[in-house]
Amino acid sequence: MDTVVVAPSASVPVTLRKLYFLRFAFAAVWAALVFATADALGPLSTALLLVYPLFDVAAAVVDVRSARANGGPAAPLYANIAISSLTVLALALAATSGIPAVLRVWGAWAVTAGIVQLVAGAVRRRLGGQWPMIVSGAISTLAGLSFVSQAGAEDPSLSSLAGYAFLGGVFFLVSALRLGRGGRGSA
Repeated sequence: MDTVVVAPSASVPVTLRKLYFLRFAFAAVWAALVFATADALGPLSTALLLVYPLFDVAAAVVDVRSARANGGPAAPLYANIAISSLTVLALALAATSGIPAVLRVWGAWAVTAGIVQLVAGAVRRRLGGQWPMIVSGAISTLAGLSFVSQAGAEDPSLSSLAGYAFLGGVFFLVSALRLGRGGRGSA
């Protein structure tokens, strides 16, 4: 009996690689801007808070299109789109209540999105370059719990969100570089 192994389309890693590079660049710029405005919740910082999950939604839509076009798994990506879309609304409401409320919402998002990212990376292991995504998902989950904890601090700040986004961007960069080597059997 012959076993046929269907390899992923060559365009999947290329599309993911470009998307991951873009996500790194966005995260780095966003983190710098949030860090500069982290002590107050004004119009600029609120706009930045809303832009991040909106960008996540847009990136997931691109990712879904690539996955569907190549027969890849899209369920975790749809979950990510739903979670990030709801987060935009929740952050808009939380921003009217102050930094602690924002940290709680961001924390809940980081936990749920981290779990989804971990699952998506595990499902995509055969593409290669996914171990950084799996680790990033696990770290996101833990970071989310710390944001909720920080919400109760004496003088909460948004600066930890900048570090979180930048670290997430670094994981996207590492994945992009690993995807460039192709799916050679290593995640």
